[in-house]
Amino acid sequence: ARGRQPGSGLRAPCLAGRRRRKLPIIAARAMPALLVVAHAPLASSLCAVAQHVYPECGSGLAALDVEPGMTPEEAAALMRALLGASEALILVDVFGATPCNAALEVADGVSVRVVAGVNVPMLWRTLCYAALPLDQLVERAVSGGGQGVMQVGTARRQHPEQADGAQA
Repeated sequence: ARGRQPGSGLRAPCLAGRRRRKLPIIAARAMPALLVVAHAPLASSLCAVAQHVYPECGSGLAALDVEPGMTPEEAAALMRALLGASEALILVDVFGATPCNAALEVADGVSVRVVAGVNVPMLWRTLCYAALPLDQLVERAVSGGGQGVMQVGTARRQHPEQADGAQA
C-alpha cells in the first residue's frame, strides 16, 4: 500500500498516489487536527477522497487503518504518536468496534473528541469548516454525516397511468 509504513497501519496524511515519506506528527496549530480511524483500508481511502476534493488538506488530516488483529491498545498508541499533543477530532467508522474503542482511549472529551459513523459527506463537511473551534467542528461533522445519508429516488418521470398504481 502506498504511503503506509510496513506493519504500522498508519498512512501518511493525504499522500495517496505520491512517493513514500516518513509519517509526520500533526503539528499543533490553531485548527484542530483531523484523524480518520477505521478498519483497513477505509481510513486511507477516505483520506484519498478528501484529497481529491480538498488537495490542500495534507497538513491537517491523517488516516489510521486498523489492520486485522490490531488491538485497541496498539491502535491507541499509534494515534497518540500521530496526534502528539494537538487538539484533534477523531472520526471513526463504527461505534463499539476496535477503531472507536482505541479512539476513546485517546480522547479526553475536551481537546480530543471522537465522532463515530464517518462517511464522505461528514469528512468533506469537517474539512470545509476545519478552522472552527473543536466544539463547533464536532457539530458540523455530525450534521454533515447525517445530512449525507438519504434515500434517493429515481430521476425518471413515471408514466402517468402507473403513478396511481394502474398497470401499464
